[in-house]
Amino acid sequence: MKISVRGIFYLKVVIHLSAIATLTWLAYLVDQDLLGADPVKELTHFLGKTALNFLLLSLAITPVIKRFKQPLLIRVRRLLGLYSFAWVSLHLLVFIWLDLQWEFLLFFDEVIKRPYLSFGAVALIILLLLSITSITAIKKKMKKSWLTLHRFVYWAALFATIHYYWSVKSGLIEPTIYLAICFYLLSERKQYFRTLLKFR
Repeated sequence: MKISVRGIFYLKVVIHLSAIATLTWLAYLVDQDLLGADPVKELTHFLGKTALNFLLLSLAITPVIKRFKQPLLIRVRRLLGLYSFAWVSLHLLVFIWLDLQWEFLLFFDEVIKRPYLSFGAVALIILLLLSITSITAIKKKMKKSWLTLHRFVYWAALFATIHYYWSVKSGLIEPTIYLAICFYLLSERKQYFRTLLKFR
């Protein structure tokens, strides 16, 4: 059975409620001082991992559409992507604010010196560009180049997952699972990567 337009509406409501519930839960953890011995680090990781969850979910939409023949699901992909950008923006804000105390020169120095931060910064820039160009009017003006740009989401997912894996000093099981999920979702786009190799 195919999902109806009404079903997509309810699915979007669920996505919004999930985001609100996640933010509410995080606020509760902060208010009750339940983020452990290093709350700034835990807060930063929580926000970054939530952004990655939404990003990988957005990548999962296309394979689900193809496998289960649910074309209307395409309507929730942009919403998931925008939420991913919102969460990664909070991730960056907390890092600059609470970790670096608004030392922007230190931030740029850290991004250059630490490869895992470089990967995260590139992923952030890609998500920023994709969010801006997701506006319908801009999409229409860009025409075919819009699709070319938005396929960079694959690289954003890869760089973000590597950033997460590299940032974890211990307990690599979870980051490894994220890497496996990312590689699986990217393998669903193997034709895109084959085209890139042929182009080169």
